[in-house]
Amino acid sequence: MNSIWELETFYRKRDIIIIGSGFSGLWTAISIKEKYPEKSVLIIERNNVPLGASTRNAGFACFGSLTEVISDSRKMGWTKTLELVKMRFEGLQKINRYFKNNEIDFELNGGYEILNNNEPLQQLDTVNEKLKVITGFARTYFLSQEKIKKFGLGKSEFLIENPCEGSLHSGKLLQKLLEKCNELKVEFLFGTEVRSIDENIGEIEIRLLGDLSVKADQIIYCTNAFSSKFLAKEEIIPARGQILLTEPIDGLKLKGSFHYDEGFYYFRNLGNRVLLGGGRNQDLKTEETTAFETTEFLQKHLETFLKEVILPEQDFKIALRWSGIMAMGSEKTPIVKQLSERQFCAVRLSGMGVALAPKIGEMMAEMI
Repeated sequence: MNSIWELETFYRKRDIIIIGSGFSGLWTAISIKEKYPEKSVLIIERNNVPLGASTRNAGFACFGSLTEVISDSRKMGWTKTLELVKMRFEGLQKINRYFKNNEIDFELNGGYEILNNNEPLQQLDTVNEKLKVITGFARTYFLSQEKIKKFGLGKSEFLIENPCEGSLHSGKLLQKLLEKCNELKVEFLFGTEVRSIDENIGEIEIRLLGDLSVKADQIIYCTNAFSSKFLAKEEIIPARGQILLTEPIDGLKLKGSFHYDEGFYYFRNLGNRVLLGGGRNQDLKTEETTAFETTEFLQKHLETFLKEVILPEQDFKIALRWSGIMAMGSEKTPIVKQLSERQFCAVRLSGMGVALAPKIGEMMAEMI
């Protein structure tokens, strides 16, 4: 049984409750409080810290690679593809406006993509023409062959550069977002799991583990890959991304954020260490999971990629291995919509939550 003090503070009714404290949940809370400062907003998070993909990613400020944009245009058409590129571009700009680079270790070193065939190069002018109105660059993507040797990527045939991408420290960004939420008087219940949701005529009741409950006028699901419990009708496919990090490497040449094979592989320097993730296309069915584990098969595959593509003829040792859980679908468009009179969702960020979440938060603030 709760005390009157708990019931009238921590478990009192709120205007809006957000489930999930990752990038989309925090940016949504910030956008709502900036637009409607009088509204009370509570974020419920089942873990002690934000988890999912937000604290388990590779720290990419991800704009997207050339082959990724080409692939998306073929699957979704150019209209949806350009809308998505615009959201990512503006999302990264918003991060830059809100936080100083040294607060979140943001580095705009440019993004690169390794190609070993020239087919995508045939689309280079077309893609650049379409992206010009978004980025303001005549050439958003361009060949940068002289950097292949500079970065030690001797076995790569082509290197495509774009100036719109960078890297950051995901944990520090989340901490700054939490600080901003506290400044705006967003409230939190960490380590609190939602058991069920009951929508009634005048309110919505969120039942928590331990026979607790809290009520609200509206609820927003920002649970990304962990949404099946609440959003059974939506197409949300969990996608585990496995990552490894090397020990420091003397004389490391690599600098920047890199993609390979339509973004299925991604790597960057973290100081003088190499952070590498991806390869789930080698074992797609196994990686359609919400289990935070690494597999021997995929970790060995990543080590081989590291040895053959990134650090040929160099010795390295692995310092850390981990995994994060993304949410995918048959296309990359996020699901941002109203589900019922009082329920909304902002999920399925397709591994690009760092860049998309700032804009998704704005969309949700308009929608409620």
